[in-house]
Amino acid sequence: MEIKIQDLGKIREAAREFISQIGQHTVFAFYGKMGAGKTTFIKAICEELGVEDVITSPTFAIVNEYELTSHLSPLTTIYHFDFYRIKKIEEVYDMGYEDYFYSGSLCFIEWPELIEDLLPDDAVRVTIEEQPDGSRLITA
Repeated sequence: MEIKIQDLGKIREAAREFISQIGQHTVFAFYGKMGAGKTTFIKAICEELGVEDVITSPTFAIVNEYELTSHLSPLTTIYHFDFYRIKKIEEVYDMGYEDYFYSGSLCFIEWPELIEDLLPDDAVRVTIEEQPDGSRLITA
């Protein structure tokens, strides 16, 4: 998969393209530098899937849960993780990560490099890179 976001005005279009390529996968690990647009892109995906809640970065909460109200997906819940502030892997064990990752619900994970060994084997690794012209390139 390769999706280019030319500018922020095209992000919802890119989110729809991403959704069309999700298939049966449920766990997505988003890699990218600080400011690459991981949270912004995940927010657009959630909005396109029908999340009506306010979507924010789970930096301090570690995980946000969103309920889907749209018929666009057979799933009813999205879990959005941000492991940036994890200091020890035990914190992830304590939160019961397996209950989320193996729930069958969509899981979008930011900063997965900090929990790489815990990712399911079938997790889709998504990279977001800022290009010299300011656009973003999303690859998986």
